[in-house]
Order: sequence, then structure tokens, then C-alpha cells
Amino acid sequence: MADGDGPHTAVLPERPKEPSAESNMSKLTKAQKAPKPPKPAKEPKPQPVKKEKAPTVPAAPMDPNSMFKEGFLKFVYGEKPAEKVVTRFPPEPNGYLHIGHSKAIAINFGFARYHDGICYLRFDDTNPEAEEEKYFTAIEDMVHWLGFAPFKVTYSSDNFDELYRLAEYLIQKDGAYVCECNDEEIKRQRGGEKGKSPRYACKHRDRPVEESLAEFRAMRDGKYKPREAFLRMKQDLADGNPQMWDLAAYRILEKPHHRTGNKWRIYPTYDFTHCLCDSFENISHSLCTTEFQLSRVSYEWLCDAVDIYKPMQREYGRLNLTGTVLSKRKLLELVKNNFVRGWDDARLYTLIGLRRRGIPPGAILSFVNELGVSTALTNIQITRFEQTVRRYLEQTVPRLMLVLDPIPVIIDNLPEDYVEEVELPFSPKDPTFGSHTVPFTRTVYIDRIDFREEDSKDFFRLAPGKSVGLLKVPFPIKATSFEKDEASGKVMSIHATYEKPAEGTMFKKPKTYIQWVGSSPKHKSPVNVEVRIFNPLFKSENPDSAAGGYLADINPNSEKIYPNAMLEIGIDEIKERAPWPEKEGEKDVKKGEAGWESVRFQGLRVGYFCLDKDSDGGKVVLNRIVSLKEDSGK
Repeated sequence: MADGDGPHTAVLPERPKEPSAESNMSKLTKAQKAPKPPKPAKEPKPQPVKKEKAPTVPAAPMDPNSMFKEGFLKFVYGEKPAEKVVTRFPPEPNGYLHIGHSKAIAINFGFARYHDGICYLRFDDTNPEAEEEKYFTAIEDMVHWLGFAPFKVTYSSDNFDELYRLAEYLIQKDGAYVCECNDEEIKRQRGGEKGKSPRYACKHRDRPVEESLAEFRAMRDGKYKPREAFLRMKQDLADGNPQMWDLAAYRILEKPHHRTGNKWRIYPTYDFTHCLCDSFENISHSLCTTEFQLSRVSYEWLCDAVDIYKPMQREYGRLNLTGTVLSKRKLLELVKNNFVRGWDDARLYTLIGLRRRGIPPGAILSFVNELGVSTALTNIQITRFEQTVRRYLEQTVPRLMLVLDPIPVIIDNLPEDYVEEVELPFSPKDPTFGSHTVPFTRTVYIDRIDFREEDSKDFFRLAPGKSVGLLKVPFPIKATSFEKDEASGKVMSIHATYEKPAEGTMFKKPKTYIQWVGSSPKHKSPVNVEVRIFNPLFKSENPDSAAGGYLADINPNSEKIYPNAMLEIGIDEIKERAPWPEKEGEKDVKKGEAGWESVRFQGLRVGYFCLDKDSDGGKVVLNRIVSLKEDSGK
């Protein structure tokens, strides 16, 4: 079981109930302030030092293996410096992975890779009532997208015969028994509500071994209906750990299995399956989240009880993102009620949603690595995640000019057929990105926010009588007049002059340069696009705590669409050269065959964007990945 939602077993929990990301957050209170440290002795004030301008070279990227070289994972390896490291990522195929699972993937696959070991992708497919083929496919796809190749894809169901044999062996050792109690009785045996009452043994606990063995086979053969009988492990009711209070090992489910068909009517629980499959695959380090810390005792107990190899389980703190919801149930409500386009909506924090939004897989891994690994629960704001994404994109994607809300500027002192080829670099700092040319013509389009009908001293873009620079165009333009639509009051066009100085004279450099797109049918410029600007799906940091619940907290302005935006023609070369960047699971994609989301770029002065999968039939749709650092008003 990876960082996700566990199965629902009414009375005999197969594991401690995993709190969802948002339920964890709903319990958060303001962090208690640590006691103030004593004030240090006053030191003489240092002499002021003249600040030097920071170099323009990009900061060195963080070591991608730092989380394995230090801290918790270094300590875990030190506990068991295995000659061959073997790990596993064991998701339940009953939903789409989310951002929290990326940490589990990075840790398990990365730990093995760092130590020259292997990692299995093992589907924990022991609950046919909740599993669907689409989830198997999507999970494996996401693992590869993040840049990892499983040593082997396995299934818990591969081991159903061996698991059944060990269940009978455990019964024969008087380590398990068939319980026929109802739900309420079992709940009372385990201490009642919240374990407040004295625990006591089930009346079937001491039934003869032969009788339990016969009834277990009867469970298999159809004597009992679901929830009429369980195979329970005979653990230690006196132990303070609930994971030792005779957990269920097998239950009845009358549902065909996607791989074994109708062969079985009984299915092993997580608590019985997980540790045994770890043993079968010779897992050296079984790494899971702290929700399973109490399960370590039952994990080790069962391996010892059936006399097999016992892997080492260790637990790390899970990753939660605030300001969103991650549970499958709540995500399903959003999808069913059409609050979002689907499970891959770019406003969701499912991995397929992040992929569609254009988040590079390497940025997700960088985020996990930057946070580090410890046993503490990690609650991170969306803005922190976006900071990492923004830094990553800054160094890895090309630049293009994009105009969201275009307004034409007619440069009256240029000829009708004027065309000047302007060279633009794809990156201002990295010449290896190359360059391209765009047409500068008599009519260009600028963004509506870059023009004001009335000038002011604190506005440095285009206004009547004011000049502004067009990026990479040799000389500025000055607005002379504009035309408005009388009905709407909107400015429909601007007239300007090109301020090319007389030969031998200097021109005054403008204070600001803005992006633009030229009008040239010969160059197929501009490229008409639809742009989707995404904002947080919820209004608060903790949607569950909002009055009326998370559905009442939905942000009505979570998406803004610009249907008539314009993009420069450099996009054609960007598409041909995708993916941007060639890293992680996208590095082996052939040129021209990259997915829509890997066509990424920075829209100068606007944000980072990618193509959306809705870009079909000549229509181009862009998703904003993240905004720029700069205030959009600059």
C-alpha cells in the first residue's frame, strides 16, 4: 500500500485507517510556539559592507541524490547496509495516484537506484471490489513518467496459492482461527468505541486447530456469506498495539478477480499479504509511511509465525499538500459533479492532472528532494510547490511571446507591406537553446493591459504620446491615437509611429519593453490560441474546515479562459523539438512524438505554459503551468 487511501473494513481493520491529506489538515491547529531562547550577548555592529551585484549565472541545481546521502534514508541504509538493496512500490489499483504518491515513488525507486539495487512495482490487488484495469495502466504510466523503470511488475495475486498455503500452515501452528462473530461483537472484543472498554478474546479463539482448518476451507468453498466468517490471526490481546489484537487474515468477497477470475471466494487482507509478499520478493528495505508504524510489530510477528525471511520495515512521514483535496472519494465528487473536467483536470493534484497541467516530472522529483525525508508529517502549501516548479522551468524551457488579450497597433509611418525579420533567442542565458525569427510588421498585437487611454507617471507602457519598446525590435513605438467601440467602450485599435531616428542621431531608450506578435499571413503569424489560466481550486488552505465543507469552498475563479490569445510562430519549432526538457520519463521520447504537455515554454512577461491535449483539429489550447515571479503589473 503506497501513500493513498486504504480499503474500508467495518470492524476488522486490515491496517490502521489512513487519514487523508485533508483530514490531517482539519486537525491542525496553530503550531505551538517554541520557548524563546535566551538573548545572545550584544556584539559590536559590523561595519557596513557595500553590496555587490549578484552574478547573473544560474544557481547550481540541488544534488538530486541528497535525500539518500543524508538524514533519515542514510540512517535506514546504515541500519541494514545490504549487499543487494531490493525495494518495492506497492500501490492499490483502486484510484489515480496523487502528489503524495510521488514521494513514495521517489523514495522506493530512488533508494534502490542510489544503492545500485532493484525496485519492484507490485500491485496490491487483493480487493477485487475496488480495482479497475484503468488504474493499473495509469499507475504504471506515472512511474515511467517520473523516470523510473521497475525491475519487474508483480501482483499480490501472483501469490494467492502460496498465501493460502501459509494461512493453512498458520492455522496448523495454532496461530490463526476462524471467527464467526458479527461486527458489533468483534468491535466489543477489541475494546469498543476508541478502545475504551476492556478487551476480551473471541469465543472461537480456542477452537481446535482441526476445526478452524475445516471452517477455513468451508469459507473457501462457499459455506459462508461475506462478513459471516473471517480468518483471524491469534496475536496478543494484552499488547497495547491495536495491530496485535487478532487482525483479519482472510475475508470473503463474492467478486471475480481481474486476474484470477472466479477461482477464489476468499481474499487475503493487507496485513496478511503485504509482509509475506515482501518476503517472497526478498525485499531488503520495506519503506512505507508512518501510518504503518504500528503495523511493523504485526509485520514482523507474521513473518516469524510462518517461519519465513523477515524484511526490515521502516517508516517516513507522508507528504500532504494544503489548499486542495487528495482523497479518492472527494476527487470523485468533483469529477461527477462537473466541478472539473475529469481526473486529469489541471487544477487537481492527481499525478495525471499535474502532467496535463505541464508540470515536468523532474520538477516533482526536485520538490520531494528539496523537502527531504524524515519521520515527520510534511504539510506544504501549494505556493511552495509552485516555487520549485518555477525554478525548474526557469532553467529548462524556451521563451516565446504570447499576448493574452490582443489589441492591434497600426504603425502608420511604416509601409503596408513592411516586414522586418527580428531574431529572438529561445533563452536569454543559454545559447544552446538556439534562436528563431519572427516578422515585425506594420500591424502588431500587444496585450490590452499594456495600453492606457490616459497616461500617468507610474505607468511605463503604451499611452497616448508615450513610447514603449517592443522586445528585440530595434526602435520604440509611440502611441498617437486610438479607436473605441461605442457600445462596449473597449479600445479596438491603437495608432502609433515607429521612432526610428534620423541617420547619425541617437534615440532615447524606453523605460519598458513589452511582448508583441506581428501580423503576417505569409509567415502564418500570429498563431491563434486559447489560453487557460489556472488558480487554486479552493478558496482556503483547508477546504474541509470551510463552512459547508470542501464543495462549498470551491473557488469560482479557479479558471480564466482567454479564447482569442495570440502566440508567435516560434511555437512550431518548439513543438518539433519537444520534449522540454529532455529529462526523467520524457528523455527517451522521439522528436515529434512527445506528448502535448511536454511542449513547454515561458510566455515572456506572462507565465509558463504547455500545450493541452485539447489541441486538436487545428485548435491550439495552452495551459498555464505556473505564473512568473514578477507581479503581472510590472
